[in-house]
Amino acid sequence: MRFSLGLFFMLVVFNATQVSAQKKEKKRVRMERSPEQDLRYEDVNYLPVIKSVQFYHAKEEQSLPLMTLGGGDQFFLSFDDLRADNRTYYYTIEHCTSDWRSSNLSTIEYIDGLTEDRLYDYKSSVNTLQAYTHYELRFPNEGSMMPKLPGNYLLKVYEDADKARLILTRRFYVLRQDVSVGIKTLPSFNVIKRKENQKLNLEINLGNIQLNNPYQDIKLVVKQNRRDDVQEVLTKPMFVRDGQLIYNNNATLDFDGGNEFRNLDLRSFRLLSGQISASSKDSIRRMSVMLDHDLSQESYSFSYDEDGKFFLRNSDFENSDFEGDYAAVTFTLKTSSPPAANEKIYIAGLFNNFATDGTNEMKYDPDQKQWQGELLLKQGLYHYTYISKINGKEQLNRYDGHHFETGNTYDVFVYYRKPATRWEELIGFGTVNTSSKGPIRD
Repeated sequence: MRFSLGLFFMLVVFNATQVSAQKKEKKRVRMERSPEQDLRYEDVNYLPVIKSVQFYHAKEEQSLPLMTLGGGDQFFLSFDDLRADNRTYYYTIEHCTSDWRSSNLSTIEYIDGLTEDRLYDYKSSVNTLQAYTHYELRFPNEGSMMPKLPGNYLLKVYEDADKARLILTRRFYVLRQDVSVGIKTLPSFNVIKRKENQKLNLEINLGNIQLNNPYQDIKLVVKQNRRDDVQEVLTKPMFVRDGQLIYNNNATLDFDGGNEFRNLDLRSFRLLSGQISASSKDSIRRMSVMLDHDLSQESYSFSYDEDGKFFLRNSDFENSDFEGDYAAVTFTLKTSSPPAANEKIYIAGLFNNFATDGTNEMKYDPDQKQWQGELLLKQGLYHYTYISKINGKEQLNRYDGHHFETGNTYDVFVYYRKPATRWEELIGFGTVNTSSKGPIRD
């Protein structure tokens, strides 16, 4: 009997010790929450572990995130978290001004339904060297965060319902098409730039809109290839006709044509494309892209591109979302002249929102007389360019060249502030592509 009681006591102590050890182990593996961030009204990934963010109108992959007010449209958002755990993410939206500042409206003024919701759709990566968790969202849904006003909006994704712990922000547009936009493209009126630039003339047909002061009430924002660094803002028309605003000033909307984007095929890690010069595998795949050359002195040569877009594709497995792997990809640019004083070069496209920061900066090798940089990219098709800055000022198309023939996409946004209101509405949108090039995304 004493022996049995002693054995029972030992088992109780052992089990209690095991439970205590398990609790300590759980404490050790507890996830560290994402840090707090300062909100920026831009397309931003706030953490380096957030990769491959896609955000577009759900009906067309990589399209401009623009929806018609009350039209039943949806946006699609997806991203990867390289921490590869399962986190609780929430999202909300905020109405913004035409120049991307807060409109300072109450959520009840611009949101119908829930003002905050959770991301429920996620899946862990499969068959990949780089582990990650893939998240997806389609919104707005019925009764959940339906925009009530036209205008600019900012989507915010954050952890644990704490709006300070931002993961990413993305801009989008809600349109009420009250006016129509006519766009004409033609060579520059500047004789020196006629072979380099693309000139736009615009006509805004007001329809039933009655303006108190057409020189103050309407603002136009025109972007080339969805780039914030290549845009122009017009606050006054050149002429006002009966029911029309005319923007044909020879000194405005005269854009550098640039060149077609360079492209990279990373769809397969088994059968490498001809653009890959070297490949290896250790803890992660590593690849080197064939040498890129300075095109500034080259004549124009047509090539298909997608104006900086990217498309996640995987030819090795069935699903690109959670079976697509990552590779550390090295880019090399050989320039025809040594770098200027205080020059920096960046690898850019819509895949990183044409960023110019430490995440995509290249380094110059004086021995090889070339620039080199590395990006972590998921399997897919990428269209990219090189952005040069000297003393912090961008040198547009410095290593790409300047050509009137280049295919570019121009988006025109028309904003209107009604009398006695505190916000701007998006009442018109038009778009044009300066070439008939076809897609290369399959």
